[in-house]
Amino acid sequence: MAKLNFGTLVQGAMGNFSEKSTEDLAQEFNQYLFDNEAIEMGFQLIRDVIIFTNQRIIYVDKQGTTGKKTAILTIFLDSIVHVEMEIAGFGIDDSEIEITYMVNTFQKAHHADLRMRKFEFPKKTDILPLYRYLGNVCMQNRARING
Repeated sequence: MAKLNFGTLVQGAMGNFSEKSTEDLAQEFNQYLFDNEAIEMGFQLIRDVIIFTNQRIIYVDKQGTTGKKTAILTIFLDSIVHVEMEIAGFGIDDSEIEITYMVNTFQKAHHADLRMRKFEFPKKTDILPLYRYLGNVCMQNRARING
C-alpha cells in the first residue's frame, strides 16, 4: 500500500488525481479487465482510481468507511465524442479534463444519449498527452459514427 503524505491528502481533499504506475494498477485491478484488455495509464485519488485501458476508461469508486463497497463505471473509448481541457493557472487552480460520451448501444441512432464526466488533476500533472490521446479517440469515433 502506498504511503500517504500531506501533499497527497491535500490533493485528495481537493478532488485531484495523481498518476500511478501501470504495474501497481495491474496488481490491484487486473480482475476488472476484459479479454485482450491492457492498462495503459491510471491516476489515483486517495481511494478512487481512473484507469485508461486500450478499450475503455474504468472509474473505480470505493465507497463507505472501509472502502470495501466498490462501484465501477465504464466508459468505452469508442463512445467518447468530445473532450475539453482546462490547464491550471496560478494559485490553487487544478487541471481538468471533461469528456462527453454516448451511452447508446446503437451509436448511429437518431437520438444520442450523452453523459459528461469531469476529472480533476493536480497542477503538476501534465494532462496534455491525455487530452491529445482522447482528442484523437474523439476524431476517430466521429468519423466512424458519421461516416
